[in-house]
Amino acid sequence: MALSGQKNFHPVPDSHRVFAVDLARFQEEVLEASRQRRVLVDFWAAWCSPCLAIAPHLERAVRENPQPLWLAKLEVDEGENMRLAGHYRVRGFPTLILFSGGEEQKRCSGSRSFHGIRDWLSSP
Repeated sequence: MALSGQKNFHPVPDSHRVFAVDLARFQEEVLEASRQRRVLVDFWAAWCSPCLAIAPHLERAVRENPQPLWLAKLEVDEGENMRLAGHYRVRGFPTLILFSGGEEQKRCSGSRSFHGIRDWLSSP
């Protein structure tokens, strides 16, 4: 079951590690959490067709990743979430940013296949 549309879902180790995040919880649930495990943030919008197309591939890549990985879904048009997109200089959707150790490690933009996401995640 995809959890990307649920609000107030908090990841736990036995879950699919996919959760919604917003501006208020970003510091704790992404930046601080990334000090313990890698967190991939999906900056997406409900009106964005490529965002909707990539979603199942992202969730599968997280489930099948050999290293612990969580997926934070940030809907840029909800609340004040666009402020985060501006802070991270997100210019198009979807944009994926991988956080580890409280910092951005790498990013990519645009729709990708499952294999493309998997390969991107495993590259240095």
